[in-house]
Amino acid sequence: MDQSEAPVLDGLLDYRQKNRYGYTPPGHRQGRGVDDRVLAVLGREPFANDVLVSGGLDDRRMRNEYLSRAEDLMAEAVGADVAWFSTCGSSLSVKAAMMAVAGGDGGLLVPRDSHKSIVAGLVFSGVTPYWVTPRWDADRHFSHPPSVQDFENAWDRHPDAAGALVVSPSPYGTCTDLEGIAKVCHDRGKPLIVDEAWGAHLPFHENLPTWAMDAGADVCVVSVHKMGAGFEQGSVFHLQGDLIDQDRLSACADLLMTTSPNAMIYAGIDGWRRQMVDRGHELLGAALELVRGLRDDIELIPDVEVLDSELLGVEASHDLDRLQILIDVSATGTSGYQAADWLRKNCHVDLGMSDHRRILATMSFADDKASAKRLLDALWTWRKAADDFERPPSIRLPSPSEIQLETVDTPRDAFFGQVEEVPASEAAGRVSAEQITPYPPGIPAVVPGERLNDAVIDYLRDGLKAGMNVPDAADSSLDTFRVAG
Repeated sequence: MDQSEAPVLDGLLDYRQKNRYGYTPPGHRQGRGVDDRVLAVLGREPFANDVLVSGGLDDRRMRNEYLSRAEDLMAEAVGADVAWFSTCGSSLSVKAAMMAVAGGDGGLLVPRDSHKSIVAGLVFSGVTPYWVTPRWDADRHFSHPPSVQDFENAWDRHPDAAGALVVSPSPYGTCTDLEGIAKVCHDRGKPLIVDEAWGAHLPFHENLPTWAMDAGADVCVVSVHKMGAGFEQGSVFHLQGDLIDQDRLSACADLLMTTSPNAMIYAGIDGWRRQMVDRGHELLGAALELVRGLRDDIELIPDVEVLDSELLGVEASHDLDRLQILIDVSATGTSGYQAADWLRKNCHVDLGMSDHRRILATMSFADDKASAKRLLDALWTWRKAADDFERPPSIRLPSPSEIQLETVDTPRDAFFGQVEEVPASEAAGRVSAEQITPYPPGIPAVVPGERLNDAVIDYLRDGLKAGMNVPDAADSSLDTFRVAG
């Protein structure tokens, strides 16, 4: 195929050059009806490109095949058999993959450090999770992805599971041994789903962690907006092999997707694929070189540690995407929450993640010396100011064994069953009917169907006081908990 093409972008250009006019949604009519006060902020261009995909960008039967050709080009570019674009983010895409593999009565091996979107998929689909425990660094209070042996052991316990799911890279940039896990699954004739939301860029440079398709995964889901250059919500499914029914996966995606996809999201994915084929290796190589020096420079800031080799090893992570700069600030006597809030307020710099002792700066191929210097200058400014910060509230940090809650019921049954709200003081011992997720990174501390204990309740309540964001709890104060009735 001709990788210099961008069919969706070409279709949009054709739409505009022919001055088409649709007596259809969207009602703003390419911006004609938009309030001038909105246009003053957003401009007219986004509305000019906001057209129906079917019956606008393409005809009502999609005979120009703009979208399908763009998807075929993506599959060829990254070495997958098939690719589908999604405008609903990887949160939807991973749910569709889970349903295609384990829908109905199937069960799925799932790491307990999965993103909340995966737990939502369990609630939505009724799939039974067989939890695979991540490896914990008790000193740093940090989870590493499960190992090959962890999945081997899980298959021995649950040989009838329909398949396995793994998250790699994690929101911190840490990666598991995908090739080894894929082999463990395939030795049993079972498929592997990879939630690779943070790995859209991985196929385009050999010095990045192994791309899921190269590692042998059967389906992987990537978020083009995270480490690529697409709009928010842009996601792609990649499929290979014959262990997953292609038609079923397509049908599951169709069940969940919007019937009004945004053509600009498709166009952003399409154009980014062309850019990566043309110049991706060069751009990512330059980014890796830039970040190598930036990591060293940040390490020179007093009491600041850039985590690197500390995250790797037999009992830790298998690989690391070094474009994700994870910074431990605990030696300053202040918290990551304080650092993130101060940097946003005083330096107008936003960070991707913060917790009780870390902040995360996500770099991409779009960064350059100027943006790297801005981050470094902001961190030095914060560090000088941090000496005068109030000491953060203490957080009760449970041991790994304490936060491995007992699973009593399936997430779906607990979520949709009879529920009641009880005071925090009475919640220990009760089965949670909600998921409770420190966000970011979005890994639930509590999943529906798990039995609450004092350690997790204290951790969440103390964390909230210290600056933790817990957006999905029914009671945002965590004074009460929603439990099975």
